[in-house]
Amino acid sequence: MKFTCLCQGGGFNFPPCHILNVSGFQVLFDCPLDLSALTVFSPLPNDFYKAICEENSDSQNRQKVEKPLDANDLIFAEPWYKTVNNLHLWNVSFIDVVLISSPMGMLGLPFLTRMEGFSAKIYITEAAARIGQLMMEELICMNMEYRQFYGAEESSGPQWMKWEELELLPSALRKIALGEDGSELGGWMPLYSAAHVKDCISKVQTLRFGEEACYNGILIIKAFSSGLDIGACNWIISGAKGNIAYISGSNFASGHAMDFDYRAIQGSDLILYSDLSSLDSTEDIDQSSFSDDSNNWEELINSLSNYDESVEEMEKLAFICSCAIDSVKAGGSVLIPINRVGVFLQLLEQIAIFTECSSLKIPIYIISSVAEELLAYTNTIPEWLCKQRQEKLFSGDPLFAHVKLIKEKKIHVFPAVHSPKLLMNWQEPCIVFSSHWSLRLGPTIHLLRRWSGDHNSLLVLENEVDAELAVLPFKPISMKVLQCSFLSGKKLQKVQPLLKILQPKLVLFPEELRTHVSFSDVTSFSVSHYSENETIHIPSLKESAELEIAADIASKFQWRMLKQKKLNITRLKGRLFVNHGKRQLLPENEAGGSSQTRPFLHWGSPDPENLLAELSKMGINGSVERCMTDAESEDGFTVKVQDPEKSMIEVRAAVTVISAADKNLASRIVKAMENILEGI
Repeated sequence: MKFTCLCQGGGFNFPPCHILNVSGFQVLFDCPLDLSALTVFSPLPNDFYKAICEENSDSQNRQKVEKPLDANDLIFAEPWYKTVNNLHLWNVSFIDVVLISSPMGMLGLPFLTRMEGFSAKIYITEAAARIGQLMMEELICMNMEYRQFYGAEESSGPQWMKWEELELLPSALRKIALGEDGSELGGWMPLYSAAHVKDCISKVQTLRFGEEACYNGILIIKAFSSGLDIGACNWIISGAKGNIAYISGSNFASGHAMDFDYRAIQGSDLILYSDLSSLDSTEDIDQSSFSDDSNNWEELINSLSNYDESVEEMEKLAFICSCAIDSVKAGGSVLIPINRVGVFLQLLEQIAIFTECSSLKIPIYIISSVAEELLAYTNTIPEWLCKQRQEKLFSGDPLFAHVKLIKEKKIHVFPAVHSPKLLMNWQEPCIVFSSHWSLRLGPTIHLLRRWSGDHNSLLVLENEVDAELAVLPFKPISMKVLQCSFLSGKKLQKVQPLLKILQPKLVLFPEELRTHVSFSDVTSFSVSHYSENETIHIPSLKESAELEIAADIASKFQWRMLKQKKLNITRLKGRLFVNHGKRQLLPENEAGGSSQTRPFLHWGSPDPENLLAELSKMGINGSVERCMTDAESEDGFTVKVQDPEKSMIEVRAAVTVISAADKNLASRIVKAMENILEGI
C-alpha cells in the first residue's frame, strides 16, 4: 500500500485531501475548495465603485509598491476558485474510488467529474450529498452576478493570471494566489456550471451510516458518523490487505449531528489520522498517563465521552446571542454569514430564545437562494441527528425550532436581497443570516456596505476567516466585528486515549502534530508520520490472505511431499470467484461432464549424474559436457546422446531444450526428466 497527502487543508471549510493505493486501487479522500482564497478578489462593485474597477483594470498605471493593503489592491475580476493543486498532477483516469467525508469535501468534485477519463466510483452519505449539492448550487447562483457584471472572459485566460499582473500584487495577496512556494497558480479554475453539478450528482452513490458498499467485489466500504456536521463521516475500507479506518475531523458530543461513532472503527489494522484541526493549538499534551501500562478502560472512555465540549459550544452560541441583543438594543443590526449548517441551525434557535426573553420584537431574516430548501430538508432527517434531536421526533416536536419560528413569522426566509417580498417586509434594526462567509459573494456584500459605517451594528465571523482581509473592501468600517471559533475536530488531549481504545496495528499521523502529541515507546501500535506531497509505503498488514475452497475440490486433493522442503503440496483446479471482499474457489464447469488429465508441473534443476543414470535405465546412452561459458548460469550442461539415435539435451537456468529427430525418443527423454524432478 501507498499513501500520499495531497493537501493538509485548512480547518472545517477546507478539509484535507489524500490518495491511498490499496489492493491495486487508487482511493481519493475528499475533493474540497479553498474558499478562503476568494478574499483576494474585490466584491462585486456597485455604481460607486465602478470607476475604481475600471481604473484598476489598467495595469499600465500600476506599480509594485509594498504598502499597507487597501481595497484597490484586490483583484477586480470574476472570481476563480482554488482547488487542491497537487490533485491536478495525478491522472484522473487512474482514480478508482472517491470517498467524500463532508459537504465541504464535495465542493470541488464537479471539477473532477467533468475531466476526460474520469470514471471513479464516488461514495458519500445521503445527507452530505444533499447539503453539498445545495452549497454548490448556491455558489453558482452567487457567482452568476459577477459573470453578468464582467461579461465573458478572454479565451487566453483572465488578465489577473498573467505573470506581470501577479508580480504587482502585494505579498500577502500573492501568497494566497501562488502559495508558499509559488506553485499553486495551476489550482485556480473558473467555477463549474449547473450542468456540471447535475452530472456530478448523477455519478454519486449515497450511503447511510453503517451501510456496506462493495467495490469491484474486493473492497468493502462503510461510512460512520464523525459528529462534525450533519452527514459528515469517517470511512472504513475492508479487503484482503486488512481493515483501514480513515478518521477525518470528528466531534465526540455534537448538539445537532450524530455523535462520533468511534466504536465502529475499533480493531482496525490501519488508521489514517487526518484530523488536522488542532494545528493552530499551542498546547503540548503530556500523554504519559495514557501509556500501555494503564488499562483503565472506563477512565479512557469517560475522557472521550464527557460533555464539557458540548457545554462550551453552547456557551459560545449564548455569547454570540447576547452580543447580538446588545447591538439591537443600541439600535444596530446584526449580520451573521452562514457557514456551518449545524451551527447555523442552533444559532437560529438560541437567538430566537434570547430575543423572546429580552422582550424584543425584531425580525430575523435568512437570505439565501437555497435556505428554504435547506431548512425543509434538515427537518426530515432524524437518522442523521444526535439523540436529543431524535427524541423530539417521538414527542411530536420538530427536529429544529426554525419550523415553528417560521410559522409564527419570527423568522423570514427570502431567496435574494432584492426580493420584492423582502423589500416590503424589511425593518431595521434586524438580525440577518446570509451567504457568503468569505464576504466576497452573495447578500453579505450589500448588507455590509449598508451597515459598515454604523458603530452599533455587529458582524459575526469565524476565526478561520482572515477578518482583516475579509473586511478590507468595506473600510473604513465602524461596525463591530466579533470572531468566534467552533470545534472542527478532536482536541489534542483526546488523541492518545482514542487511539489506545481503537487498538490499531499501525497509525499514519500528521508530521505537523508530532510536536503536540508524543506517543509512548510502549504503545501497542506503530506510528508513522506523513507530510504534504509525500508518498509513504505502508507495510503489509496481513501475512496471508484467506481462500474458501469448495468441498468438491477439497475432496480431490492429491498431496505430494516435497523432498527438499518437507512440505505437502497439491494442485487446484476451479474458478476463482471474488465477491464482497471474499475469495472463493468453486468447481469448474466441465464440458460434457468429462475432464482431461492435466500435465504435470515440474521445477528444479536436474542433476546431470542422476539424469544419465535414468536415461541408462531406458537404454539411452550419452555423455555430459559442462557449459562454463553459459552467461545464464555456471550450472548449465549439455547431454549428447549417441545411442540409440543422436539427440541432445540442453539444460539452462531457466529452460531445458530437448532436440531429437525421433518423436518416440524425445518422449522417453521427457519421461526420464520427470522421474528425477519434483512436480505435481
